[in-house]
Amino acid sequence: MDKKAPAGNLSRPNPLPGCPMAAAFAALGGKWKLTLLYWLAHGESHFAGLRRRGAPITPKVPAEQLRELEADGLVERVVTGPVPARVIYRLTPYGVTVLPVVEEVRVWGEAHLRRTRADAAPNTAMGCAEAIR
Repeated sequence: MDKKAPAGNLSRPNPLPGCPMAAAFAALGGKWKLTLLYWLAHGESHFAGLRRRGAPITPKVPAEQLRELEADGLVERVVTGPVPARVIYRLTPYGVTVLPVVEEVRVWGEAHLRRTRADAAPNTAMGCAEAIR
């Protein structure tokens, strides 16, 4: 069984060419992309570190979404040694430009949690409570 990732880094196609909202959602849409960008805003990380933070996520999902973020120029994948190489992920300068959006979504999410589940305790395991600086 071949467990290697598919060749090439393909970004998601923009379903409405010329529409800025569709372009943004094509680049940032995905269940875990904003969370991955949030985690990387706090520092570069090995893939294993990202997997540990997102314990309920199967390894396939962050791998696919990191490839898409890389294809869109938001995340950089750095091989740190010989095969089997450890890989570090970090934001690119272009990726840093999306952090205000990520922070606004996080803040809105906090308010939404308070509004809809006032009795629920914050999930510290996912580590999404700290503001992006």
